[in-house]
Amino acid sequence: MKSVPLTVFPRTATRRSAVKKLRAGARVPAVIYGRQRQPQNLELKVKELEDLVHHSASENILVDLTVEGDAQARRLALVQDVQHHPLSGDILHVDFHEVADNERVTITVPVETTGEAVGVKAGGVLEVLLFKLKVRALPKDLPEVIVLDASHLEIGKAIHLGDIVTAPGVEILGDKHISVVAVAAPVTEEEEKAAEEAAAESAAVEPEVLKEKKEEGVAEAGAAPGDKKEKPEKAEKSDKAEKKK
Repeated sequence: MKSVPLTVFPRTATRRSAVKKLRAGARVPAVIYGRQRQPQNLELKVKELEDLVHHSASENILVDLTVEGDAQARRLALVQDVQHHPLSGDILHVDFHEVADNERVTITVPVETTGEAVGVKAGGVLEVLLFKLKVRALPKDLPEVIVLDASHLEIGKAIHLGDIVTAPGVEILGDKHISVVAVAAPVTEEEEKAAEEAAAESAAVEPEVLKEKKEEGVAEAGAAPGDKKEKPEKAEKSDKAEKKK
C-alpha cells in the first residue's frame, strides 16, 4: 500500500467549546496513538482530509504524517477511524494508528470480483459470501482491495480462503476452507413455490397457537383466587364418613 503525505498540527483545544470553534475554522480534531508513544492530540485542514478520504481506493489509508513543529520528521500511520456527522455527513474526528515500517499489522480488506462466471452464464447466481477479509502484512505490502477472478467458477463451485493467491508477504487470516465467492444453482419454480407454501403455512399456524395461549390465559384469569374444584374421590370419601356417623 502506497503511503500518502499529510501535514497535521499539534492540538491544545480539548474542551467541547474549543473543539466546536476548531471545526468552525475548517479544521478537524484528530488523535494519533501507537505502542511506541503516548496518544497525541492533533488537528488538520478539513479540505485535505476530505480529499484524502474521497480519492482513496478503499477505506484503508496509509499516511506519511508530518507533524508541524515535531522533532520527528515523519510518522507512518493508518487511518483507523473517521467519524461523520449523522445528518450532514461532515467529518467530525479522525483516529490515526501509528505503525513502524518493519511492523506487521492486521487490517480488514474489501473483496471485489472480476469476470463473468461460467456458472452464471449457465443460469447460476454469483454469491459473495465474505465482503471483507482479514490480512496481515508490513505496511508497504498491505493491499487496498482483494480482487478475485470468478470467471472460471461453475455452478456449485467456490473460491475458498486457501485458494486466494496474494502478493509475497501478505497473509490472509482465517479458516482456509471458508468459501469467499460461490456460484449457486438457480432456484426452480417448484422450489420457489414450496418455499412460499412453507412460509404461508408457518404464518397461518402461528396465530392459532397464540390465540390458544391467549384463551388459556383468559380462562385462568377469570377464576377467582383460591377457587378449587373438589375432586370426585374426596367427595365420595366425605359421603362415606357421613354414613358412618
